[in-house]
Amino acid sequence: MSILAAVHDGNEVARWMEWDGTTAVVPEQGFAWIDVVDAEGDDIGKLQHTFGLHELAVEDSMSASQLAKVDLYDDHIFVAVKAAALSDSRIEYTDINIFLAERRIITVCRMETAFGHRLREQIDRIGAKKMVGPEFVAHQVLDLIVDDYFPIVQMFADEVLLMEKRLLDSSLGREEISRIFQLRRETIHFKRVLTRMSDVCNKLANLDLPCVSNGAKPYFRDVLDHLARIDAMSDGLIDVIRTAMEASSLLEEQRQSAITRQLAAWAAILAIPTAISGIFGMNFVSGPSSLTTWESLTIFGTMAAICGFLYWRFRRLGWLRPGKAN
Repeated sequence: MSILAAVHDGNEVARWMEWDGTTAVVPEQGFAWIDVVDAEGDDIGKLQHTFGLHELAVEDSMSASQLAKVDLYDDHIFVAVKAAALSDSRIEYTDINIFLAERRIITVCRMETAFGHRLREQIDRIGAKKMVGPEFVAHQVLDLIVDDYFPIVQMFADEVLLMEKRLLDSSLGREEISRIFQLRRETIHFKRVLTRMSDVCNKLANLDLPCVSNGAKPYFRDVLDHLARIDAMSDGLIDVIRTAMEASSLLEEQRQSAITRQLAAWAAILAIPTAISGIFGMNFVSGPSSLTTWESLTIFGTMAAICGFLYWRFRRLGWLRPGKAN
């Protein structure tokens, strides 16, 4: 059964029960929470017929990818939000849709997820807090979603900082560089989601909506504060990723420059014996065989001295020690 309903009247403990969706479950006191997992739209169609849900809101709830938003209709509010979780080092989003009305709330998800199971477990917290309206359930949904945002940003930040530490010791590999770009894309998309979620919470906290009591607005403001903190963390994460990318580029340029200086230094050192031996071996008719032993030793000694001097000089300049150049 994909439709579950729970009634909270403030006296008895609310418990989930299977429901066929054809009769309205709205108690005289308290409120009803209906949770739906519907991939095809059949069950949400039953709820539309039973509670008179607006067709545009129903259509949005069945959308494969819906932006977070708040839509106001005659007798209910439609709220679309996004839950997030890490899956294979990527952020995977789940659309959660909420129909909020007087004394009832309907939560809709297109597929069965771990978040959906955790969401249904909130029924115990609702009973413990003696909540008096369905808008408090909407707060619980948003609060649970936003709480899951914190570890995502923290895990991304830890991964980037770890790459930064490795970057100082050795250059990053192709896979690590690709991962940095992937983290940047994921974080930018995540910030867009945060912006839309903040807009949702801001409307629920500050607008005069018929299904949101004044007593519930401070709870939505609290969620809005959490989103502001996460947004600031995301900004810092993007700065760290940008710094890591720039540092990787600068360090790679430095290493290439050091290698170029090394090659130039060795080329200069080897050019001396090449030039001298070329002169004495090719440009004289008598050739080097006519030179005396002392003359040959003088030539070889001169080559060795010049090469040694150049080696010492380049070594002192740091050209023969990569990464230590002055």
